[in-house]
Amino acid sequence: QLQLVESGGGLVQPGGSLRLSCAPSGFTLDGYAIGWFRQAPGKEREAVSCISSSADNAAYADSVKGRFTISRDNAKNTVYLQMNSLKPEDTAVYYCAAERSYYYCSGNLVPFELYENWGQGTQVTVSS
Repeated sequence: QLQLVESGGGLVQPGGSLRLSCAPSGFTLDGYAIGWFRQAPGKEREAVSCISSSADNAAYADSVKGRFTISRDNAKNTVYLQMNSLKPEDTAVYYCAAERSYYYCSGNLVPFELYENWGQGTQVTVSS
């Protein structure tokens, strides 16, 4: 299992923005589809967004469409999740996951069970 490192979480007021980063530890993200997930206390882990290995396709949960944007910078070997217009209900631990696949995230979110490589998560708290 390969390791990923998330960063960029923190405390932000409602309506604010954060940018999360996901970087691999010791490998390149070339050929990997990346997913972002979140888990709030007492709730199941839910898919937030994903981006295909080619970056040609991305998908979003309905709850974040129009507010979150996923992107990848192959030169920096990093995937980002730009989160705007944050709401208290966005509060959760955010995880990124990677799977070597040219087919994942071809238009739909990929369930967390299908990713083998995960980060430790970063806390996002939206509160006034």
